[in-house]
Amino acid sequence: MSRSVRVLVPVGMLGAGFPATTVTRGIALGADIIAVDAGSTDSGPHYLGTATSKAARAAVARDLDILVPAARAAGIPLVVGSCGTCGSDDGVDWVHDIVAEIAVAHSLTFTVARIYSEQRAEDLEVHLADGRIRPLEPAGPLSTDVLRRCSHIVGLMGHEPLADALRQGADVVLAGRSTDTALGAVLPLIHGMPPGPAWHAAKIAECGGLATEDPRSGGVLLSVDHGGFTIEPLAPETRCTPRSVAAHMLYENADPFRMREPSGTLDTSNARYTAVDERSVRVEGSRFEAAEQATIKLEGAAPAGYQTMLMSAIRDPRYLERLDEWCTNVMAYLNSNIPSTLKLGPDDYDLNLVRFGHDAVLGHAEPHRGQAPREVCLVLTVTAADQETATQIAKFANPAFLHAPLDDHTSFPTFAFFGSPAETERGQQYEFVLQHAVDVADERSLFRTTLGKVGA
Repeated sequence: MSRSVRVLVPVGMLGAGFPATTVTRGIALGADIIAVDAGSTDSGPHYLGTATSKAARAAVARDLDILVPAARAAGIPLVVGSCGTCGSDDGVDWVHDIVAEIAVAHSLTFTVARIYSEQRAEDLEVHLADGRIRPLEPAGPLSTDVLRRCSHIVGLMGHEPLADALRQGADVVLAGRSTDTALGAVLPLIHGMPPGPAWHAAKIAECGGLATEDPRSGGVLLSVDHGGFTIEPLAPETRCTPRSVAAHMLYENADPFRMREPSGTLDTSNARYTAVDERSVRVEGSRFEAAEQATIKLEGAAPAGYQTMLMSAIRDPRYLERLDEWCTNVMAYLNSNIPSTLKLGPDDYDLNLVRFGHDAVLGHAEPHRGQAPREVCLVLTVTAADQETATQIAKFANPAFLHAPLDDHTSFPTFAFFGSPAETERGQQYEFVLQHAVDVADERSLFRTTLGKVGA
């Protein structure tokens, strides 16, 4: 049984870039695996809805052109999760094509596992009928209509499908949608490390350098053993501190001490964070509670109409002092006149107005809403069933966002549009419609794996 397993996490997301020297250093320090996440839901449902990547292909290829040759030269596996941002089947194949090109360019030959995570609505309907799908807060009960609306559905895999691929001899594992932590936990778990330290270490390292005092400097190296784990930065000029390490349990986590995985729950309430030296931190006391019922979280994106956007800038202090009043009057005018002019019902369109420079980020929670801003960019987003309708509504709103006066006693102003044409068509929009978990007897049951050779 191994005494420890070392996991190199070069960056928080593939395509974000990192110094090649930090990877070289991590391998020199004895890394047993390279684990990197390639996906996120942070940028919204478009990428799952369209099964496309938010990262530039050239950026992903640049990062992989460092990681693939380095891993092969060291004889250690490379695991990539949530390929193509959303983890769709197309995303896995997209990253596979890049890896295959790199293999040829470097005259390498190796085995690649592709783990697909997309789910068919008709298969999930069977689970739904059997009562095996339940909502996660704040979602409500799921219907077959919602499943059928989805353009793409993925399940978030845990470590088991990844472990199977490594046991089958994969040198590079390209996974569909997966929990960020599964990537870093998989090899320590294979080698018999306790699940508490393994999952906790993976959580802390999931975003690479974000657990250090300089997130831009590169990634981190984990050393997971039977008593806990140690984490250190790969860049020699930065450091990990107990505070920087412990703080990452707050990142994207509703509970700073507990985090659910498909197979159970990580509990860090008794974890102790101790500085080993000026650069590294030792963590002990993490526990993992195995779940009585394994679950796989589902993510699904469905079409939500077409959008057109109108942007207008205001710098006139008279209008900025009475901005709420002006916006209320303009929106009332639009909602009063759009139905009769364009022959639309109130459910045929949606208007959303955001005021950047005033309260666009915090809304009514903005503490300085009572102060007049210096300048504001108004963004009106129109959503309708088709692009033409959305654009016609934006065109109808155009004069108001250019010349609408404050009241009957104020001369017409002139504001500034972002460009010409003033209307920007945003195309088909998507929304997340699944926040549900499906009970499974085996974590692997919803996922499909293929192995094949790539290279010269």
